Amino acid sequence: MNSITCSPPLPCVPLPFVILNISNISYRNFSGALPTCPKEKNENYPAKIVNKNVERSLDISTQLIKDLFKITATNSDGLPISVYTFIVPAAERKNLAFISARDENKKELKYTERLVDGNHQFIIAFPKSVSTEVFIIEAIYTKRLIPHPMEIPQSGKQLVRYEGNLYLFSPYETASQKVNVLLSSSNILSHTQVKPYNVASNKIKYGPYENIAAFTNQSLIIHYENERPFLTTTRLERVIEVSHWGNIAVKENIFMTHTGALLKGSFSRYEFQKDSRSGHAIKSYKTILPSSASDVYYRDTNGNISTSNMKIFRDYVELELRPRFPLFGGWKTQYTLGYNMPSFEYLYNSGDKYLLKMRLIDHIYNDMVIDEAEIKIILPEGVSNIELTTPYTVKRGPNELHYTYLDTVGRPVITLSCKNLVENHIANFNLKYTFSKITLLQEPLLVVAFFFIIFFIAIISLRLDFSINTTHSHKD
Repeated sequence: MNSITCSPPLPCVPLPFVILNISNISYRNFSGALPTCPKEKNENYPAKIVNKNVERSLDISTQLIKDLFKITATNSDGLPISVYTFIVPAAERKNLAFISARDENKKELKYTERLVDGNHQFIIAFPKSVSTEVFIIEAIYTKRLIPHPMEIPQSGKQLVRYEGNLYLFSPYETASQKVNVLLSSSNILSHTQVKPYNVASNKIKYGPYENIAAFTNQSLIIHYENERPFLTTTRLERVIEVSHWGNIAVKENIFMTHTGALLKGSFSRYEFQKDSRSGHAIKSYKTILPSSASDVYYRDTNGNISTSNMKIFRDYVELELRPRFPLFGGWKTQYTLGYNMPSFEYLYNSGDKYLLKMRLIDHIYNDMVIDEAEIKIILPEGVSNIELTTPYTVKRGPNELHYTYLDTVGRPVITLSCKNLVENHIANFNLKYTFSKITLLQEPLLVVAFFFIIFFIAIISLRLDFSINTTHSHKD
């Protein structure tokens, strides 16, 4: 990021933080990549908009960073606000997995993204322009919580470090702001102190702060205990196979890595069984499947994994998965999960027009992180006029053909890929296509024709005499 000078009245200076109890902790340097201050004059931002009140909720109790801003913006000259600019610095953009904007009635607001002065701007448009707008912005970041120290023994506690900006990094002045930080533990080793603030158990309250200038940077650093699972799905291969004979088969190949603090030293099964304090080790987790899921299987390269439990509820199926071995920092595992579902719950039709409405990705575990996902949708043979609508931007690969039993020209396969996904990306896609019902007779007719040919050959072979007559008649 280019270095840009900052304008008065508030210069960009780091704030010292207080060390509470950090004995026997090995510290390492971290690059505190905080947003830089832009130029003094910028015509990209309306100067009349003021953040009258900002209520920020920062949830860092899991491996995700969930940043929620409730903003009351007003136009000082009384004119309506048509757009609002929310800024994500370039250093944080690569970790941004999900962002959304809603009005006070929880209706989605549309936005566009652009890059200006090294920062990523999200331009939020309001359908009804008024002089005062109340709206909510939710941003979820992945891999911004750094284990500190990077290695811990088998029975050690996982400590992490958060670095960010205390204030809303905004191109507008902020009249008042409060920050509520939620941690996973009351064991807080150190935190930035900007008065007024208050610490109560696993919560830190900052503010209210008043008259904050635009583009103000104030470093926020928190070092605390976090033994929530730092489990990352490095790759997800999801295959959805649609059959017009009443079934939809789902198969997922899942590759996982424990991305928390690395295990220092060797693993002791005896110590693990004797001491249950290995809180950072992942022993099991729960996957939520659709309520109609049946014929569930859970296996890896060695075969079926019997250490799993399935509970059927009214609205969903809960599957508790237990890997063959506990996962410590840096350890990896992979497995295959599959199930069947009735097609009438997800496939709709009007004549020869069909609509498939399913989840693009589904739940794997709570607060999940997916680095890369590849989704393949296998449609029946003979499908045409395919139209796909996704809930968010994905990369679509070239169409392929998949061959299985009784196929002649192959089944069309739609391939999609996306990166950096979280639970908020669990949403339905709409896939429209045309399929003639007469095509359903193709496979039965092929079976009938096959047996007919077999029987015909059998009949002909039984009626023909292929024996060689070796006797000859002679006249005396």
